[in-house]
Amino acid sequence: MPVEDLLSDRLDPAIVVSGEAIPERFRHDWSGQKPVRPLALIRPRSTEEVSATLALCHEAGIGVVPQGGLTGLAGGAHPVEGCVALSLERLNRIEEVDPAMATMTAGAGVVLQTAQAAAEEAGLFLALDLGARGSCTVGGVLSTNAGGNRVIRYGMAREHVLGLEVVLADGTVVTSLNKMLKDNAGYDSKQLFIGSEGTLGVITRAVLRLQPRPTFSTSALCGCRDFAAALSLLKAARACLGPSLTSFEVMWPSFYHFMGDSLPSLPQPLRGRHGLYVLIEVSGFDAERDAERLETLLGERLEAGEVEDAVLAASGKDVAALWAIRESVSEYSKVLGPVAAFDVGLPSHVTGSVVERLEAAMAERWPDAIALSYGHVGDSNLHFVAHVPSAGAVQPSAEISALVYGTVRAAGGTISAEHGIGTLKRDYLPYSRSSAELDLMRRMKTALDPRGILNPGKVLG
Repeated sequence: MPVEDLLSDRLDPAIVVSGEAIPERFRHDWSGQKPVRPLALIRPRSTEEVSATLALCHEAGIGVVPQGGLTGLAGGAHPVEGCVALSLERLNRIEEVDPAMATMTAGAGVVLQTAQAAAEEAGLFLALDLGARGSCTVGGVLSTNAGGNRVIRYGMAREHVLGLEVVLADGTVVTSLNKMLKDNAGYDSKQLFIGSEGTLGVITRAVLRLQPRPTFSTSALCGCRDFAAALSLLKAARACLGPSLTSFEVMWPSFYHFMGDSLPSLPQPLRGRHGLYVLIEVSGFDAERDAERLETLLGERLEAGEVEDAVLAASGKDVAALWAIRESVSEYSKVLGPVAAFDVGLPSHVTGSVVERLEAAMAERWPDAIALSYGHVGDSNLHFVAHVPSAGAVQPSAEISALVYGTVRAAGGTISAEHGIGTLKRDYLPYSRSSAELDLMRRMKTALDPRGILNPGKVLG
C-alpha cells in the first residue's frame, strides 16, 4: 500500500494532506534550501493524534520531519525526500496562565508573540523574545533552544521551561508538565528535548516560566570608538545597571551603514560615523532610578571618550526608532537577495578580531562581497551575513561556510549560538564537539529513536 494511502487509512483523513495539495509553505523553511515536497503533510489537532502518527510511522519505518513556524535558518524543519512533514501548528491553544505560580501552559503551535500577549494580559512577562516572534512557535523555539534579544538578562530558551510533554518516536507520550521551580526528582529529562531539533522526540506542550512585568523600559544607541571601547562599555553597563540591563546589541559599521544606506526610511539619529554601534536596553521597576543609572553610564563613557555620541530614547516611539536598524534584518531579501547567514558563538574578547578577519577574507576572496556583522555580544553571539553579487542566485555558500567555521574554530568559538545545527551546520559539528560528546549524542539518538525516523539527516546525520 502506498504511504499516502496507509496514512489516510490508519489516521483521520482530516489531518492528512498529500501530493500537490501540500501547500508550498510546508515544502521549505527559512534556510534557503531547495523546496522538497514531503510524502505527506500531517497536521494533528491533539497530542493523541501526534502519538498515533508517530506510532504508525515508527511501525512502517517512515521518516518524520517535525515543523513549527518554519522560521529556522539551519534547515532543521526543512522536508526530507521520502519522509512526511509533521506540522504542530494546530496545537495552538494556551491552556492556562497561572498567576500564583507565574507559569503558562501552551501548545507547541502557539506563536511566540501570542504567548507574550497572553502573559502581558495576565500582568506577567514572557521574557523569551526574538525577531521572528510573529511567526515562530513555542515548539520550534524550544526545539532549537533559541536565544534572542534578552539572553543577557533572562537566558536561552531552556531557562524559560519548567515542564514539557513530549511524544517519543514509537508514539509513547511522556507528560511532565511541572510548574515548580524546584523539582529534583530524578533526571531532568526535558533538557534532552530542548535544543534537539525534533531528533529525540516531538514537543507537544510546555510549561513556560513567566516573570514580573517590568514597569519601565528604555533604550540608548551609542556610537563607540572601536570594539575595545564597546567591550569597556559592556563591562561598565553590567556594573552600573545590574539586572536592569536586558539587551546589549553590537552593530559593526558594515551592517549599520549598509542597512541604513540601503533603506533610507530607517532613522539614523547619531551624528557622523563611528567605529562601532551599541544598542542598550534597560528595563525594571523604578523608572527614575533606572533612567538615572543609564544617563550616568552614558555620561561617564562619553567623558572617557569610549562613546563618541549617544542618543537616549524619550518615548516608546523613540525606542522603536533606535531598534529599527537592528531589526532591519528581515529586509535582507529586499536589499541583498540570497545570503549565507551565520550564527556563531565566540569569547567576547576575540569577537572584534574575528570580525576583522572574516570581513577582510571575504573581500580578498570575492572583491565585490558584502559582509555584514552584528550580534548579541553581551552573550557571546555573533551574526555574520554574506552576499556575493557577482555569484548571482547561486551563492558560494559552501566556500563561505568553510571560511567562517574554520575561523570560528581557530578562535575557540562554536558553530552555533542559537539557531541549531539542522543540515547546514551538520558537517561542521565536530568543530565544536569532541568525539566523546558526539558518541554520547549518537547513543542518546539510538536509545530514543532506534529506527532513526525522527528528523532524519538532521544534527548528527
